[in-house]
Amino acid sequence: MAATSSYDRLKELKEFDESKIGVKGLSDSGIITIPDFFKHPPQTPPDLKSKSSQGNTNIPVIDLSNVSSPDHRQEIVNQIKEAAKSWGFFQVINHGVPIPVLEETIRAIKAFHEKPHEIKSKYYKREESQGVMYASNNDLYRAEVACWHDSLQAWMGPKPLDPEDLPAVCRKEMVTWDLSATKVAETVMGLLSEGLGLEEGKFKDLTFSDARVLVGHIYPHCPQPDLTMGITSHTDPGVVTLLLQNQIPGLQVMHGDEWVNIKPVHGGVIINVGDFLQIVSNGEYKSVQHRVLANSCKEPRISVVEFFNLSKWKGDGYFGPLPELLSAEKPPIYRDFSAQEFLEIFYTKGLDSTSLIDKITINHD
Repeated sequence: MAATSSYDRLKELKEFDESKIGVKGLSDSGIITIPDFFKHPPQTPPDLKSKSSQGNTNIPVIDLSNVSSPDHRQEIVNQIKEAAKSWGFFQVINHGVPIPVLEETIRAIKAFHEKPHEIKSKYYKREESQGVMYASNNDLYRAEVACWHDSLQAWMGPKPLDPEDLPAVCRKEMVTWDLSATKVAETVMGLLSEGLGLEEGKFKDLTFSDARVLVGHIYPHCPQPDLTMGITSHTDPGVVTLLLQNQIPGLQVMHGDEWVNIKPVHGGVIINVGDFLQIVSNGEYKSVQHRVLANSCKEPRISVVEFFNLSKWKGDGYFGPLPELLSAEKPPIYRDFSAQEFLEIFYTKGLDSTSLIDKITINHD
């Protein structure tokens, strides 16, 4: 019996994938029940409501307006260090990118997702590791269950992308945002590096901002939001991630043992620590679980995410905790790992809560 149901599931998945309509197409069609392959088992989101923080708890907000001032920089370093240690997530304001640029970026991604099927479907494919790809659920065939979002993804570096490969409706805005986001990411990486007692330029020298993937998600209205997720709980694999979003709620971060609703600050950029940074910092900075609830609002949730990671592995093709941070008192808590291990754990399974960190932690018992 199980074989039949799994075969039917694969058939349904393929029909959905080959239709190229995405969840936006399903939502627009006026369906009132979602397909079975989107339905999460009751135990996977057991706490959708129960632990979500109802109070005003929010991730730290850090003002970068005095980042170049010798009198104020150390204070900002301390704030970012504390946020990266205790939360793994923070928002930055006065980061140097004009608010209209943020708004235009979100508007352009929304405009792409609202284009007719015949325009979007030209970009629909499953080549995750290069170029431009539009699809619903990158891990559609690897994950145990699908989630309620579609994405436009573009590799912006290290190999420069030909802007002509991007959809015309969001081409200029994606190129502009990539430049702006990279500046913000490098500023923040400098502060994070100093927070570890290293030189400001250390992470840039290690190519930590060179591999860049820009992803524009849409979370359309879901008719049965309690039965599925927008994106399942996961950590990000890279160094840091920058996130812009509109005002529709849904993003939650695990803090302690509680899911906290993230409220975006107007004009702010949300930044989080990835697994790679937790490892190279030898556990000083934390990569934390986060997820997006399925959208119950009529208005779609739009998020623009840029993932930053290194482009040049060390000579022997390995990486691990930075040697400058290790001592007899602070031995490595992670073993070195290869580029192949890093990629395999991300591309061979669905997005979930297990990560490279689990695999390479050294047991000191």
